[in-house]
Amino acid sequence: MIANQISLNPFKIVLVLGGVAFFLVLASIAGQLMFYMTGNKLYGLVLLFDIDAEYNIPTFFSMFLLLFAALLLSVITILERKRTASHVFHWAILSLGFLIMAVDEIVCIHERLVSPMRRLLGDGNHGIFHFAWVIPGIALVLVLALFFLKFWFRLPSKTRLTFLIAAAIYIGGCIGFELIGGYYDELYGLHNLTYSMLTTVEESLEIAGVIFFIWGLLVYLADMHIEVRFRFNEFREEVILDGPHKA
Repeated sequence: MIANQISLNPFKIVLVLGGVAFFLVLASIAGQLMFYMTGNKLYGLVLLFDIDAEYNIPTFFSMFLLLFAALLLSVITILERKRTASHVFHWAILSLGFLIMAVDEIVCIHERLVSPMRRLLGDGNHGIFHFAWVIPGIALVLVLALFFLKFWFRLPSKTRLTFLIAAAIYIGGCIGFELIGGYYDELYGLHNLTYSMLTTVEESLEIAGVIFFIWGLLVYLADMHIEVRFRFNEFREEVILDGPHKA
């Protein structure tokens, strides 16, 4: 029997993810400044690192973060089920939700709601609801908040606070700054440096929120499930999550 042991430290993992995110945000800002000041797209490099563009490096990084969160949530779901803990269903729903969010990051399902919602709102200026998908988005957030409220209260205090901060950062970006960006777009359009910086803040907050959530999940695993083992036929791999107190 061959055994391999991998040590995963939450702080180091989040430090790496945060470092990559910081580099991508800086690259996006530099590219946008270059483009709007000189008109030069650097042979496509500007679009490649534009944090608000689709099908580029920041997009796939965001999708990776959401998939990583979904994977961690799936592991927690399995472990919680084995120890017959309460609210296993809520962990599973969270895992499915992050998987859907990862798919949406690529196919942009939410943006397809803009046109039908605008038709419902009627003609004229829509102000902060210019990107009208935020209306069902806000409704969904409220429904999910009520659905997960009891589950959230039963979490350990450290995890509860971490999840709350992560949600506030993420929602502040994807909905809060989307409202501001929609209002600005309706007045001045989206092909300008100011709008680009607004979307940069929006996307940066979304990424930061997911990374902070991943931190919370890793710490929860380290605190509640000290040792996680995976068995594959003849091989046994042990993944040990070190608590945040370890270097």
